[in-house]
Amino acid sequence: MKTLLIGCTILLTTGCATVSQPANFEFIDLSHPIPTFAPEKSDATKPDLTQPINNSTPIAGFYQQAILFPADKWATSQGHFNSRAILIQEHNGTSFNAPNHYYNDDISTEKGAIPFNKRKAAHQLGSEQLTGNIVLIDVSHRVKAELAKNGGKPSSDLKVTDFSDTSSATIRASDIRAVADKITDGAWLVGRVGWEQFYFSGTEDWDTSQYVNGLNHPGFTSEAIEEILKIMDEKKIKISGIAADSFSTDSGQGAKGVDDKWRNAWPAHVRLYQRDILIVENLTNLSLLAQQQGDCSLMVGALNHVGGTGGPARVMAVCEEQATSNAATKFRHRHR
Repeated sequence: MKTLLIGCTILLTTGCATVSQPANFEFIDLSHPIPTFAPEKSDATKPDLTQPINNSTPIAGFYQQAILFPADKWATSQGHFNSRAILIQEHNGTSFNAPNHYYNDDISTEKGAIPFNKRKAAHQLGSEQLTGNIVLIDVSHRVKAELAKNGGKPSSDLKVTDFSDTSSATIRASDIRAVADKITDGAWLVGRVGWEQFYFSGTEDWDTSQYVNGLNHPGFTSEAIEEILKIMDEKKIKISGIAADSFSTDSGQGAKGVDDKWRNAWPAHVRLYQRDILIVENLTNLSLLAQQQGDCSLMVGALNHVGGTGGPARVMAVCEEQATSNAATKFRHRHR
C-alpha cells in the first residue's frame, strides 16, 4: 500500500507495475486549524487574546497562542503581495514530535536506546518515516459510553467520568494486542478516542479546558506502550510512530505519572523516542478514517527546520478503494 501510494498517487506516474486494477483514492485531512492572534501592543512577543484572527479561539497547550503579525506589503504595478510573520511554538496544535523532543536520564534510558546526541531532529526525518500504513485502534465507543455518564461532557473528577489507565475508556494493552497481526514494519498506530470534539474549548487554561480535563483524558496508556514494544520485539520490526486525536497522545494518567512529582510520567514520550519512533498529537476527522473499508496510509507534512524538536503538521490519510474495471482513477478530498 505504501509503495503504491507514493509511486502512483503522489508522483502520479502512469506506469505503476504494482497496480493490478484501477483504484480510487480519498484524501482525509486529519489536522486542526491553528488559532492565531495579533501581538500585544506593549509586547509583540505576546498574543493579544482580545484580537483573534478570523474568529480564532484559544486552545489549551503547553505554550502561548500563535501570533500572526500584520502583513508586509510589496507593491507591484498591478497590486501588491502580502507576507506575514508568525510566532509559534513547535508543539502547537496538530503537531509531530521528533526523537530529540525528549532527553532521557540514566534511569529512564533502556537497553539499546539511541543516545540523545544521535537522535534525529526534524530536518533528519526521511519520507519513509513520515509515511506508513495506518493501523486504526478505535475505542471511541467506550469513551462515548463513559462520557454519557455525565451528559456527554468530561469531568476532571474520576468519580464522574473515569479515563484513568485502569478504565476501559482509554487505549489498553488488549487493544494493541487485538491488532497485532496488522502491525508491520514502518506502520503508524493511530488511536481514535473521540476526543477531538473538545479541542476548541475556548480557553488555554488547563484547569477549565475540557480537552485537557485536568489530565483525565483517554490516550495510549502505559500498558499499551509496553504492548507495542513487546509486539515489535516479537516480530522484529519497528513502527514509524503513533498518533491520536487527544492531548499529547499519552493518556492523562500516563502524562501525570504515579504521583505529584510526575514520576514515571509520559511513557509514550519517554520510551518511544529512544527507539526512533515518532509521535503525532491532536488529530481530527478520525471518524472519516474509521469509515474507510480499504487500506489507508498516513502522511505527516512535517516542517523541515534544522535542529527542530517537532512542529505543526498538516497530516493526511490517503485511502485506497478498488474502482470499476477500466474506470478512470478518481481523487476525493475530505476535510473539516
